[in-house]
Amino acid sequence: MTERGILFFDGAMGSMLQARGLKLRELPESLNFTHPDLIKSIHKEYLDAGSNFVSTNTFGANRFKLFKANISVEDAIGAAIKIARDAVSEAGHGCVALDIGPTGRVMMPYGDASFDEIYDAVAEQVRAGVKAGLDARRGDVILLETFTDLKELKASVLAVKENCDLKIFATMSFEESGRTFFGTSVESMVLTLEGLGVSALGVNCSLGPLQLEPIVKKICGLSHIDVIVQPNAGLPVMRDGKSSYDVTPDEFAKYAAKFANIGVSYLGGCCGTTPEHIGKMINAVRAENNFVKRSVNDLTAVCSGSKSVIFDDDFIIIGERLNPTGKKLLQAALRAGDMDYIMREALTQQDQGADILDVNVGLPDIDEADMLSRAVSEIQGVCDLPIQIDSSSYKALEAAARVYTGKPLINSVSGKAESLNNILPIAKKYGACVLGLTLDDNGIAETAEARLKVAEKIVLEAEKFGIARRNILIDCLTLAASAQQELVRETLKAIRLIKDELGVKVTLGISNVSFGLPERKLLNRVMLAAALAQGLDGAIMNPADAGMRETIAAWRLLNNIDKDAKDYIAYCAENFSNDNNKAASAEKVSANDIKSAVIKGLKDEAAGSAKILLRELEPLKVIEEHIVPALDAVGVEYEQGKIFLPQLLQSADAAKAAFACVREAMINKAESKSDSKAGRIIIATVYGDVHDIGKNIVKVILENYNFEDLHLGRDVPADKVIEA
Repeated sequence: MTERGILFFDGAMGSMLQARGLKLRELPESLNFTHPDLIKSIHKEYLDAGSNFVSTNTFGANRFKLFKANISVEDAIGAAIKIARDAVSEAGHGCVALDIGPTGRVMMPYGDASFDEIYDAVAEQVRAGVKAGLDARRGDVILLETFTDLKELKASVLAVKENCDLKIFATMSFEESGRTFFGTSVESMVLTLEGLGVSALGVNCSLGPLQLEPIVKKICGLSHIDVIVQPNAGLPVMRDGKSSYDVTPDEFAKYAAKFANIGVSYLGGCCGTTPEHIGKMINAVRAENNFVKRSVNDLTAVCSGSKSVIFDDDFIIIGERLNPTGKKLLQAALRAGDMDYIMREALTQQDQGADILDVNVGLPDIDEADMLSRAVSEIQGVCDLPIQIDSSSYKALEAAARVYTGKPLINSVSGKAESLNNILPIAKKYGACVLGLTLDDNGIAETAEARLKVAEKIVLEAEKFGIARRNILIDCLTLAASAQQELVRETLKAIRLIKDELGVKVTLGISNVSFGLPERKLLNRVMLAAALAQGLDGAIMNPADAGMRETIAAWRLLNNIDKDAKDYIAYCAENFSNDNNKAASAEKVSANDIKSAVIKGLKDEAAGSAKILLRELEPLKVIEEHIVPALDAVGVEYEQGKIFLPQLLQSADAAKAAFACVREAMINKAESKSDSKAGRIIIATVYGDVHDIGKNIVKVILENYNFEDLHLGRDVPADKVIEA
């Protein structure tokens, strides 16, 4: 809760303008110049209703949306802030929130917008706001609202933080499933935004207050910082031939009071809400006078955009296979820039049971910062596991942490002053968990007590940088029993000592213990069991090691994590059959399995599979019997909520790569398309819409069924379609 109790934002601007004559396809921001008094009157109505903040009429005031109207970002935002400031001055109270919505672009690897493009566009908006007089001393803030892509929201948050000192309020729009259109979960949003240091986080738009209630409860149960909620006035309905919303001001106020009572700090409205909705909401909340101070558990957790991993819940497997040390194929792939190999390895480890992926690309002859950030982005395009960003290069760690979608784990910081001073600021800035190694200028501490001292130094220094203890993990460092046999026991003692004394989570890289000895898997398995007995929370290991997975499955049962032995029984049924490797083999993308390649979004694999199939089958058979069924399977998984828009787009790209091979084969054969066409199709994306993913998929399919298409592109005016 804020120091002044619950504070209130205004309601809708767009639906208010539509009710007062905003024309179809007319930019709302243009009214800042043509009808400033109309905008100011709406602001004043909300202020008169009791709002503490009014949001500027700038939701779409970015370079991608304004260029068609020949309006500059600086002019649009400058005019909007002046209008809002005048309204606040005339009302005698209130603060200004610079309203920034999504750019309308889809980010790489799913779309064509880069991280820097989004960052630059939002930074331009922020600088325009500061130039126009936004001032933290007046209580002004930046409102980032209605985002569905967590990566775009992260780029936007960084653009604000690095270009002004204003508080940031950030909200996303969720479906009733508890996920955004791009698949972001509530947990991932909270972990990421809280780590990035926004002042308040929450939800707006998409749903009415009734549908938002379970989502709001979940947010309030997870967030250590203030929560903001701005629901729609229900769902759109038609009344007397006009569009309206189905939640009345009285009903809206009742739900808002409930939100206040579960710990929401800022309340407002989105689509369909009016000054009457806001006024009644404020009266209802103040009448309740029952503001709740939330109690939130301190969880050690990391996340991707769609999946969170909580160390408190279970033993965590950190997949070690994406590290080039001793792996010639991976080294070759990195030097060749072969991202498909890296993505396949990530997916294989996911299939084998990894919870987090360690990603290290350190080779002396590559640009590590560029390659690590690229690898992280590409892996996140096909795999939803959180990533442990692993590098000895500070530059590479920051480059990857910057573009990472979610809350990563940074591997690693040591007790050396140089390491602490360079890595802890990166972890703090990008909201990461950090893994500390129990070594300092004197090398690896030998005794358990000495390792505790190094770990304590790391924890205390991290807290000085503002990194909460829940975001710190310690690696006690496994030494080779072949060389330092007497120190293995000290590693095991250090696990328990550090957990008990510092209250942080502890991990180990297990396989070092067996280096230079025969039957390494046996030693690794026993070391893991011994470490689990001391309270180990996670291990960096090869998830393909059946013995290690068996040990973990048995330990989960014996430690009362696997209730009623359900997981253990299932594991045994799957893995202790006559064909132990059947399940693992079935999950791998084989050379001629185009369906797996399309579902997993692997473009090179899909193209290669298509070429193999074309040796035996006619091109149309490849489409009808392999590519289309693969797309059908993707569609089913999307409808069932097993995959989300990012994975859908990756699958579409993989299918297009396969289609390209088929098309080339058709041209090279006697059945060339030029002989006889099935017909001519005009295809375009309608005016006002720049999204063209579905259209492009249809275009490729039609081409491969021998239709000739007249492709008009996207954002096409109706008269151009009619003319065509």
